[in-house]
Amino acid sequence: MSGRKMKNKRKKFRDNRLPDKKKRLGISLKFDPIGRAAQAKGIVVKKIQKEAKQPNSAMRKCCRVQLIKNGKEVTAFIPGNLAQKFVDEHDEVVIERIGGKQGRTKGDLSGVRFQVIKVNDQPLARLWCGKIEKGRR
Repeated sequence: MSGRKMKNKRKKFRDNRLPDKKKRLGISLKFDPIGRAAQAKGIVVKKIQKEAKQPNSAMRKCCRVQLIKNGKEVTAFIPGNLAQKFVDEHDEVVIERIGGKQGRTKGDLSGVRFQVIKVNDQPLARLWCGKIEKGRR
């Protein structure tokens, strides 16, 4: 088989593999709520609890966040023991990707791709450790 024929055959069937097609069309970037950015600011709409997937049974503390940059709503995990006490409705939070493989969810939380790292410009980790107090807005 000649080189040209092999090249044309590859081009003809390249969209049969979905990951290749998604990458070529830029679909994952197009529908990513925070785009190319590593972090994004948002306002907490409400606090919720999500049930963990099998075999775990826990109520994971999360919150719905409306992003300032485009108005999209995402669910963000609140990491830390009793850290949900420091996150209230209408607080300004900074979220980042949670670190699941290929931009997907991590662990036993379905549909949660982001986590809260700052609340009203205070790092959440330092808040629930008791090193600082929550600032007024």
